[in-house]
Amino acid sequence: MKRNPVRMADTNRRDFLAMFSNSVDVLMSIIESSYDGIYITDGNANTLFINRSYTAVTGLEERDVIGKNMRELVDMGAISRSGTLLALKKRQTVTIEQEFKTGRKALVSSTPVFDEDDNIVMVVTNVRDQTELRKLREQLEESSEKTLRYHSEIELLRRQYQNGNDLIAVDRAMLDLINIVERVAQLDTPVLLMGETGVGKERVAAYLYNKSRRSNQNFIKVNCGAISDSLLESELFGYEPGAFTGASARGKMGYFEAADKGTIFLDEVGELSPNAQVKLLRILQEQELTRVGANSSIKVDVRVMAATHQDLNELVRIGKFRSDLYYRLNVFPIRVPPLKERTDDIPLIASHVLHGLNRKYNKDKYFSQTAIAAMLDYHWPGNVRELKNIVECAFIMSDSDMVMAADLPIPTVLKGDFAEDGSINIKEKLERTEYEYISRAYRQYGSVRDAAKSLGMDSATFSRKRKRYTELYGEPFQK
Repeated sequence: MKRNPVRMADTNRRDFLAMFSNSVDVLMSIIESSYDGIYITDGNANTLFINRSYTAVTGLEERDVIGKNMRELVDMGAISRSGTLLALKKRQTVTIEQEFKTGRKALVSSTPVFDEDDNIVMVVTNVRDQTELRKLREQLEESSEKTLRYHSEIELLRRQYQNGNDLIAVDRAMLDLINIVERVAQLDTPVLLMGETGVGKERVAAYLYNKSRRSNQNFIKVNCGAISDSLLESELFGYEPGAFTGASARGKMGYFEAADKGTIFLDEVGELSPNAQVKLLRILQEQELTRVGANSSIKVDVRVMAATHQDLNELVRIGKFRSDLYYRLNVFPIRVPPLKERTDDIPLIASHVLHGLNRKYNKDKYFSQTAIAAMLDYHWPGNVRELKNIVECAFIMSDSDMVMAADLPIPTVLKGDFAEDGSINIKEKLERTEYEYISRAYRQYGSVRDAAKSLGMDSATFSRKRKRYTELYGEPFQK
């Protein structure tokens, strides 16, 4: 069997040094200059040599170890764990982590050296100090924990700076909701926000937080549906050192600890695993949590807001959501209405989004009357999120400052065009569409002649139709 190319026939310290008698000074200089600690034993684990770096890392002097057997040193407690003994047992290189009485932590690699008869004649151990690296890692983890406390709040403030602090609302349905939110904001009562995807539950939660007495504390948002089941519990409640494979050696603070004295917003709360539901219930009942892998609990003072687009009642019925947790969260339910139930807000939200795009890109675009009519008649399955996307798309696609119905990527045959018997005034519909193109062309080219030419009309026809349509349908929707 072919082994390590280094061969030794004798293993006592004297013979070991004698082998290099012609160059011992050079060899010793090399070994002593090594940053890593070097520890050498014979094939029976008797200590032959240590260098100065080993002494610095471990605090052990030559007199403490030279000539002594590694098993004896372990029994005495001079060394907590021996890579040498493991290497002798396994007959291969082993690497372990070790902590010494100096407080330093090191990565220890022990390599056996074989003779021609495949006997282990020596074990060479390399001891690399990991203390500084560990300190840097711990500082980074500590910094990450502090960042966690403030990240969500800073992000919230950034969005508020961009979008304003208040909800956009003129519709009676939203005004009633705001009135309810302001009533509950000053209490620590759990709030459950319900509504379709895209209705703005997160925005309502942020508004509620701003109006609460905890508004100067942390606001931590957690998307429960975006964290895997295997990590959800440790992310929410933190974990102790070594709680699972890959866990930080110092443990980690969870979102609830980061939100202490402040507010946590659990979006998509219906996605919580059964274990996480149990722990969340305990926090709501007792205001304390237990980290993963811990035996003791931690007191926290957190206001809980939750949101879901799912029917939690149905999830309770089929056994996917705890009924006791549901009743704890559902102390103060708030339903955020879909956009189709708050149509008066549609022009205001659309104009607000368009204004932001105008400001960002130095434009001066506005909606035509028919564009507003199209948005009012559309059913908005994606709610406010879809409206924002549609407005941005129309902003890009419109050729002139006037954004028309044709620029909106939504159906332009509107349900409002139909009479109760299902009939439609196609003549009026076509006239309104033609008027939009006439108006847009005139604004784009600035003269009747050029605008008419772009639409394949003569100037007289263009002027006559423009005047007639203005008398029939009024001026286009202004900014």
